[in-house]
Amino acid sequence: MKKLILVINFVLLSGILLAQSLSDIQSINVDNLSDAQVEQLVKRAEGTGMNEQQLISMARERGMPAAEISKLQSRIQKIRNTGNNDDVYGGEDVGRQGITEDVVVREEGPKLNEEQKKIFGYSLFRNNKLTFTPNMNLPTPLNYKLGSRDQLLIDIYGASQQRYDLSINNEGNIFIPNVGPVNLGGLTVEAATARLKSTLSNIYSGLSGGNPNTFMQIRVGNIRSIQVSMVGELYAPGNYTLSSFSTVFNALYAAGGITESGSFRAIKVYRDSKLLAEVDVYDFLINGNQASNVSLQDNDVIMVPPVQKRVEVQGPLRRPGLFEVQKEETLADLIGFAGGFRSTAYPSRVTVYRTTATEMKVENVEQAQFDTFVPKEGDNYIFGEILTRFENRVQATGALMRPGVYAMSEGLGIRDLIKRAEGLRDDAFLNRATLYRTRPDFSLEILAVNIGAIVRGEEEDIQLKREDVLNIPSIYDVREEYYVKITGEVNRPGAFAFGENMRVEDIILKAGGFKESATSSQIEIARRVKDDISGKLAEIIRIDIDKDLKITDKNADIVLQPFDHVIVRRSPGFQREKLVRIEGEVYYPGEYALVSADDRISDVIKRAGGLNQFAYAKGATLIRRNEFFNGPSENEIKKENLANVKSHANRDGKDNTESEKLMLDRIDRKIAEGGGDLANKKGGLLADDFRKETLENLSSRDSSLTRIKVNTREMVGIDLKAIIDNPGGNSDLILQEGDVLSIPKELQTVRMRGEVLFPTTTRYKAHAGFKNYISRAGGFTEKSRRSRSYVVYANGDVSRTRRFIFFKFYPHIEPGAEIIVPRKEEKQPLPAQAWIGLGTSVATLALIINNLIGQSSSN
Repeated sequence: MKKLILVINFVLLSGILLAQSLSDIQSINVDNLSDAQVEQLVKRAEGTGMNEQQLISMARERGMPAAEISKLQSRIQKIRNTGNNDDVYGGEDVGRQGITEDVVVREEGPKLNEEQKKIFGYSLFRNNKLTFTPNMNLPTPLNYKLGSRDQLLIDIYGASQQRYDLSINNEGNIFIPNVGPVNLGGLTVEAATARLKSTLSNIYSGLSGGNPNTFMQIRVGNIRSIQVSMVGELYAPGNYTLSSFSTVFNALYAAGGITESGSFRAIKVYRDSKLLAEVDVYDFLINGNQASNVSLQDNDVIMVPPVQKRVEVQGPLRRPGLFEVQKEETLADLIGFAGGFRSTAYPSRVTVYRTTATEMKVENVEQAQFDTFVPKEGDNYIFGEILTRFENRVQATGALMRPGVYAMSEGLGIRDLIKRAEGLRDDAFLNRATLYRTRPDFSLEILAVNIGAIVRGEEEDIQLKREDVLNIPSIYDVREEYYVKITGEVNRPGAFAFGENMRVEDIILKAGGFKESATSSQIEIARRVKDDISGKLAEIIRIDIDKDLKITDKNADIVLQPFDHVIVRRSPGFQREKLVRIEGEVYYPGEYALVSADDRISDVIKRAGGLNQFAYAKGATLIRRNEFFNGPSENEIKKENLANVKSHANRDGKDNTESEKLMLDRIDRKIAEGGGDLANKKGGLLADDFRKETLENLSSRDSSLTRIKVNTREMVGIDLKAIIDNPGGNSDLILQEGDVLSIPKELQTVRMRGEVLFPTTTRYKAHAGFKNYISRAGGFTEKSRRSRSYVVYANGDVSRTRRFIFFKFYPHIEPGAEIIVPRKEEKQPLPAQAWIGLGTSVATLALIINNLIGQSSSN
């Protein structure tokens, strides 16, 4: 009941508010009004003859706060923008509201066909971004002619003050209180100002005289609408309601623009059945001149006639296309419409395809005739391009200070061309150069040139011809590029440019110095063998060098030769730490570094404090990486460690010291460097990689192997109790890097998987056998293959079911074991064709046997 009373009160209050809103508009709180209430307020004002601006003016006069007025204007504008598409023009200074124009609705970004794109000016009135909407915020022009429904705002100020808000009626009059009707229809703003000043001087004497003390200003408020008729070649001809500020272009845009067959240069404007103006759109498009774009008045008629003469221009012009040409215009004017020639155009002659009464014909128009040649309807002018050839080009390439393209002059020779190119480089090969010459039939001729002799004046210079290309090779172009190579335990192995007097120390420096794993002795230089037919492949030079890059043996003065290969060996005593991990029931689980290459399982368990009281030794498992494990390379390990060093060297919010900055720069460079020749190799030995590739090749050929998922780690079954009882024995395996020794707590369950009725996990019973556990899982399924059942023990060992004559011996069960019962293979039934073939074979065999028996009986 309370809610109903609140609703009724709200409705009553809303009705009272709206009823009193116009008289008490100054007391309205705009924030409390809904959009519907604001819209109803505007409609109530319009019902009394007021427009939006007059409503705002009344609110201001009645004392409504400026903040509330601003809110009210914003709310009204928002409702207009969302509720309908009426465009509102004007500014606060004049209180002018625009007229909603009839405009053809265009889709966003109208698509033009190829013919429309070629018509010059066609897209002008089809462009959504160019609307030609009249600017309503400008002061009313003094030559604007007043008409019915125009609103006049007359301000009297000075010694006397008064404001009039008047509208011109259909008879062209306004009614001024205490004055009477004043006819202003058809007068310009300037003439109307003079007439009103004269009329109002009767009651405001200060307006007249040589020293007036009262002044008058006229403004046009809401402008009137006009009716304009659009006929002819338009997309939407008809009658349109436009603003009285509209021009011909506004009307053309409102009518959807000119069609493909319409004229852009002879648009006629009729007023009172007389031709008022002829509009040429080209004058606006080419010269920006809108002199012919006249302002429209009520009942004006715009007629767009069909185009009379349209021609096409093709070729290298700024804007080729279809252009409308008037009677007196020539080919030179047409070229101007097309924007003139491009730089690649051939302007001396144009080919014209034109029609006659019976057929087509071709004419050639020379450049001298462009100013007098008159185009005809349907002409097609095709301008050509200049030839893609050079009349005076020669080129110099190769070992010159400034190779490039040069202009050929009369008598230019090779010696002059070299001078223009600022001479030969020091590496120029002087004994022979090549001059490529193009013959008149465009075939290529090659001339051998002795550049050295010509430059020295020992041979006669060769005169160059158009399109000659002189190539002077470098001495390095005629020999193999020299380099030396270093591999092995250096920080940046690879090939480096050879330099004269280069030594082993120099290339080691280029390679970033020795790695920590390098040995400074037994460095080998492999040198190519030349002119030796004895079968020798390389000459080996061995040197010893210390960490300070000083050679300490008899080869101290050896100099490298091109293509030498320096090999730095790995130190036999260098070993990177290798880690294994022990987890589970030991006193100190975690990672352990191997002390020696023959460290065994018992050694690591001893270092881990041994097994604790919860350990289940029989369930211990060794997890080991196989050849498919893609471990990090030495180079990746090095980069990761350097990145860690870098992250720890950057102190939070503090500047690094100079030494720290230098260290960080060194780390960045070393992270970007490569490793040794095998430093980027992942995994273990190359033999492991070979086995991996072999298996991958087999799996690609054998579809049965592709179903096998390849793991990167494998479980190795171990007998931890035997290992602890007999350290170093056969069961005590030697550990490898990455091994994980897992020792679980005592296990108390057994798991059944595969072809059993209810795969499950059950409690371990000490003396229960294999079939007892199968019974706990509901027994075998019909598709089970019992003879192939097997057991996987907790330590990774596997035991299968064995068969002797008619007896099956199932594996024994231990805690943590997993029983696997495989599935029988599906047998495919023989198709009918196979049975027919089998029957035929049996019948044939029986027939043969019968014949043999018959023959033996007769004998």
